[in-house]
Amino acid sequence: MDTLGIDISKNTFDVALHRNGKFKHKKFKNNVAGFNELSQWLLKQNAGQLHACMEATGMYGERLADYLYEQGMDISVVNPARIKGFAQSELARNKTDKLDASLIARFCAAVKPELWKPEAAEIKALRALVRHLDSLVEMRQQERNRLESAHSDIVNIIQTHIDYLTQTIEEVQNQIDDHINRHPGLKNNKQLLESIPGVGRATAQVILSECASIDRFDGAKSLASFIGVAPKIVQSGQSVKGRSRMTKTGRSALRKSLFLPAMVCLRYNPIIKAFGERLAANGKTKMQVIGAAMRKLAHIIYGVLKHQRPFDENYFTQA
Repeated sequence: MDTLGIDISKNTFDVALHRNGKFKHKKFKNNVAGFNELSQWLLKQNAGQLHACMEATGMYGERLADYLYEQGMDISVVNPARIKGFAQSELARNKTDKLDASLIARFCAAVKPELWKPEAAEIKALRALVRHLDSLVEMRQQERNRLESAHSDIVNIIQTHIDYLTQTIEEVQNQIDDHINRHPGLKNNKQLLESIPGVGRATAQVILSECASIDRFDGAKSLASFIGVAPKIVQSGQSVKGRSRMTKTGRSALRKSLFLPAMVCLRYNPIIKAFGERLAANGKTKMQVIGAAMRKLAHIIYGVLKHQRPFDENYFTQA
């Protein structure tokens, strides 16, 4: 099967059609008109059934992935770290959008990554709301920081903006709550997540928006890798024995949402508290313990959602 490598950016995307060891390249606008132009270009190339591949770049590639799926094309959306590793295996040095598209096409042909399917519409809508809420909260904090050292002539202006942002945050949060309550599956999963000591509303809604389709993961380790809290072991022979640390190759929004809950879990979640105490007794640093707690929490989250049962200390002790 021919492959189509796609290198996505905010406004444009480059494609490389890989056929019989040769490439055809083209650049398109990253909008609906560009998607239609891509379809016409592929027809002119007499392209048959294709396996398209792109990096997981968040919102920039979501619309194109949806479009290609609707057109009946096989498509894979892969972690950029996998493409980077493939490039290193080829000893690739140069980097341009055109070369990246060719690289992705070769990766697709060689690795044949798993196929991607779009998520349910209610999950996409929830993700948009939750990400917008996060942006508003961050913006309000920036304004609060400015207020501390602001000139007296602009204090009222900044405070007015803070008040406006606070009101908007409340409105968006209400929309999120209403959206979850209108979809039984999301509502049920939110209740399951909040049964975990240390997981509150804010954390639950981030998890639901970013990885509610729990069946897409082969197991708890797969979810931990997706989040980016899986351990990275640095050890080679007798001379290289570095500390293990998080890979940090997954979704940063999820890692961010689990950091504070993991700290709470180390105090109040019976399973993670005992786990953290054992690690600390074995000489692990504070950040290593928190990282391990985040990973343990990811395993518990997977178990709760996968088995559709509330947190039970006795059941999840071995999670």
